[in-house]
Amino acid sequence: MKLQEYRSKEILARHGVALLDGIVASTPAEARAAAERIGSPVVVKAQVLVGGRGKAGGVKLAATPAEAEARAAEIIGLVIKGVTVRTLLVVPAAEIAKEYYLGLILDRAAKAVTVIASADGGVEIEETAKTNPGAILRLPLHPLIGLREHNVRRVAFFLGLDPEQRRAFGPIMRGLYAAFMASDADLAEINPLVTTPGGELLALDAKIVLDDSALPRHPELEAMRDLAEEEPSEIAAREAGINFIKLDGNIGCMVNGAGLAMTTMDLVKLAGGEPANFLDIGGGAKADRVSTAFAIILDDPRVQAILVNIFGGITRGDEVARGIVEARASLQRTVPMVVRIVGTNSVEAADILRQANLITADSLDDAAAKAVAAALAEGGAA
Repeated sequence: MKLQEYRSKEILARHGVALLDGIVASTPAEARAAAERIGSPVVVKAQVLVGGRGKAGGVKLAATPAEAEARAAEIIGLVIKGVTVRTLLVVPAAEIAKEYYLGLILDRAAKAVTVIASADGGVEIEETAKTNPGAILRLPLHPLIGLREHNVRRVAFFLGLDPEQRRAFGPIMRGLYAAFMASDADLAEINPLVTTPGGELLALDAKIVLDDSALPRHPELEAMRDLAEEEPSEIAAREAGINFIKLDGNIGCMVNGAGLAMTTMDLVKLAGGEPANFLDIGGGAKADRVSTAFAIILDDPRVQAILVNIFGGITRGDEVARGIVEARASLQRTVPMVVRIVGTNSVEAADILRQANLITADSLDDAAAKAVAAALAEGGAA
């Protein structure tokens, strides 16, 4: 779960990270009032859960409250990478002498929480990673001991901070780590971390991505979810207890088991198609649950075929097949459907599917090829 910048800053502030206080606004008038309260030149920043807002015109400097109101009117309603700006953050403008990047990630390759730092911070950090990887420090932390003072010093020296700045850097690094661990985050970053002409260190922007699986431990963080920026289909899936991620293809996938779902998506691509989603229906596949899954998949108008791939272990294949047939009859929109069921009672399942005139497959390769062909035929017919 991604958090808006102002929410991320709230969390970092609770852990002692030096930040410029900002005020959230949702109208130009509120932005003007915020600038009046701040009493100095301000920056009006779009609050969206996508990158590139600065280049898209979502971050603007305002010298006066009236100008802040005008800039807010320009930003609210702006569409950035498909997301409409509804909320703003008004913060004091800061003079910047130098920008840095500082972040923590859950690095599965290193099997550790890893510090990422660079003296080339700001909006071009991704380009730096491609063109000059030596400018980026990756420092895995001990999985049991965590962040230690020698780690903090190493990062500070890598960034080239002077002695006074290194003393100020310690609370920022420790606060970022504390926020990361306390929130069960996958990522926490400050970009940019800046020094002012007077040598002060400040976190100007912040981003935190939370581990969805840990949210039951953090109801206060769950309450920070911005539903306005989430796909309605992903919201419906979460409420139904279905693991679902929307993608950009045209072949919907309904699978039981995350690993099998990933394999199914890979084979769809190998067959020349593009998966429209990741969907793990879980262990149960009763008619109501299958119907919900189909409705979520078909909410995407780009879906032109559905590939159902079910392995029946404890789950009985014939029950799944009946659930598919019942669910399909209740759908308002239909597309070609390829179904592969193996495991317990798979022979009985195949008979049920054939009687319902559904496309069946003997292997996953065969199922993927048939789904791709059906999508192409459906697209041509459309």
